[in-house]
Formats: sequence, C-alpha cells, structure tokens
Amino acid sequence: MSRIRDRGSDNIRGSSPLVRRAFAGLLMAGASGISPALADSTGAAIAVHGTARGVLPCIACHGARGEGNAANGFPRLAGLPAPYLRAQMSAFADGQRENPAMAPIARLLSADEAQAVSLYFAGLRAPELPNSAPVAAGPGGLLALDGRWSDRLPACVACHGPGGIGVGTSFPPLAGQPALYLESQLEAWQQGKRPPGPLGLMQVVARRLSPSDIAAVSRWFAAQPAGDGR
Repeated sequence: MSRIRDRGSDNIRGSSPLVRRAFAGLLMAGASGISPALADSTGAAIAVHGTARGVLPCIACHGARGEGNAANGFPRLAGLPAPYLRAQMSAFADGQRENPAMAPIARLLSADEAQAVSLYFAGLRAPELPNSAPVAAGPGGLLALDGRWSDRLPACVACHGPGGIGVGTSFPPLAGQPALYLESQLEAWQQGKRPPGPLGLMQVVARRLSPSDIAAVSRWFAAQPAGDGR
C-alpha cells in the first residue's frame, strides 16, 4: 500500500491545480468513511486507493461517497447507472470525450477495472442536498421544464426525467450535479468536445443555448434533489 501511496503522490505533483487541491483536501480530511469491507472489492479499492500503475483515487476529486465537488465542478458519480459510467470511461480513454484529468486515468484502467469502479459508484446512494427549500423556476426552470419551442429547444426533462432524475442508461441524472460541471459539459457539446449522445441530441440542443441559458439551467438542476436514475 505504501508503494501505491508513493506512486499516487508522484502523479499528484504532475496533475492540474484542481486535482492537487482536491487531493490535499482529501488528505486533510483524514479517513474517507468507507468501511474496510467495502474497500475489499476491486471497484472500491480503486475508488479509495487508486492503483499501483498511477491511477489516482477517484474520491480525491469526486468525494468520499462519490458526491462530487461543487466548488471545483467535479461531478457526483454516486448512483449514476453503471453502463453510463462505463461508456464515459471508454469515451475518455479513446479521446471521444476530451478531459485532461480523466483521459490519462481512463487509459490506465483495464476494461475489468473500469467496469468494477463503474459498478461501485453505481451502487452508492445519491446524496441529499443540504437545503431542501423549494427552488423557483426562473429562466433555468422554464428551459428545464418547458423548453423554448421558438428556438426548437425541447424541455430537458423530456429526456432526463422529472426534475432531472435520469432515465435509463443513456440519459443520466442532472439533478444535484454541480452547476459548474453542467455548464462545462454544455460548453463541451457546443465545441464538439463530447460525443453528441443519443440521436445527436445534446450537441444540437447545446448549440441553441446562450451563455445565460447555460448558466441558468445548470443552476436550476444543481438545486434539485439528486436522483439515481434507477
């Protein structure tokens, strides 16, 4: 285990400032809260400790329970469908989805390891938001719930389910995801840095959104109670 920690430390020093800050916060926090029994599985071991080949612990950026990191825009993984998570790992690995932090990690994982860590996070419960007060619709809520047909924009919930809780394995939960993450992904679709998704919908939709639309709809979904898409 000491060799894994040493290798992880070497990779942290060469990582982006966001990853270094996230990992520093993890070390300051001490224990992850994951029980030893859970850490016995391959997926949990990778999530909590990383690998000897240099894969950093997933929880360094995505939280001890996969809850994400809103301040840095790292998405929650807890409760997302395993097939969706596995598909994203493949997209990072083969360059279909551009991300300087995730691409090298995905390439270092074997197919079995990527599957194991996807199943691990899919099995965690989505976290509850600390503030359960009702969220006013506003411009973001109108886009999410009704769309804007004058611009041929369908309602987000038509595919992503009521309140953005997710539908099946192709339309992941948006509810409770960090606003910074949602904004960055809509911008990635606009710029062709993510695969367009089922029927090419997301790239088309994203390119019809203004910067203010993106900010508003991202904030609205971030304030919704998280769903696990199952």
